[in-house]
Amino acid sequence: MKAAKYLSRAYLILIFGILYIPIITLIFFSFNSTSSTASITGFSFMWYKELFKSEATFVALRNTLILALSSATLATVIGTAAAAGIYRMKNKLVKKIVTSVTDIPMMNPDIVTGMSMMLFFVAAAAALKLDYDSIGFLAMLIAHTTFCLPYVILSVLPRVESLGKSLTEAALDLGCTPLQSFFLVELPNILPGVLSGFVMAFTLSLDDFVISYFVGSSNFQTLPLLIYSMTKKTVKPDMYALSTIIIITIFILLFLSNFLKGKKRVKGGNRH
Repeated sequence: MKAAKYLSRAYLILIFGILYIPIITLIFFSFNSTSSTASITGFSFMWYKELFKSEATFVALRNTLILALSSATLATVIGTAAAAGIYRMKNKLVKKIVTSVTDIPMMNPDIVTGMSMMLFFVAAAAALKLDYDSIGFLAMLIAHTTFCLPYVILSVLPRVESLGKSLTEAALDLGCTPLQSFFLVELPNILPGVLSGFVMAFTLSLDDFVISYFVGSSNFQTLPLLIYSMTKKTVKPDMYALSTIIIITIFILLFLSNFLKGKKRVKGGNRH
């Protein structure tokens, strides 16, 4: 029993080490006073100062955030409406077909999705006699919304199914229109699933490289594309600094989220 206990602990430590040692290494070298990753010469905030001087980095970060927020919002709105529509379908065969079709972008390899979307947007730009760079942001927005959509539906649909039809029907009986019953009754009850879908879509868009690489244009560069362009020569240590800021921000947000959830549970327990 003791051997199994120690073995499970060692396995847990190994897994956490594989996950977090690279992140700790990145944070550590963001405070190195030189650009070398082979030696530590001293503690310095030099790369954080360099980061705030880099216009290209901030433009790429701005583009990434605008794209992630826009695509996540669109995917959440369309995905929530799609989940509600799929739930209301009466024909079981059609429902299964639609559900399977919505899962295709999620199951497809990113490289296949990226190549197919690139061919589609190039053909669309040629048909409309437009320069591809002029539709660069729109192409990226459609592509990111498309591959984020299934994840939103997957997050929202179980909430819609667990809610059932009784509350919606009661609201309709009391004089609400279908639109009012959705926004006043259904949406507040499925909101946790909607928010989960939004966060997932935002994270996927923020992190995406493969589809952005195929679909992207020369005048709209995201942060993953900028970092990839640096790998051809060398990644500047100010990228370590930016990554550290992102990691710390996410950690603080997760801590606050868990803290607020804990307070709500305590309040709920005290009421009972």
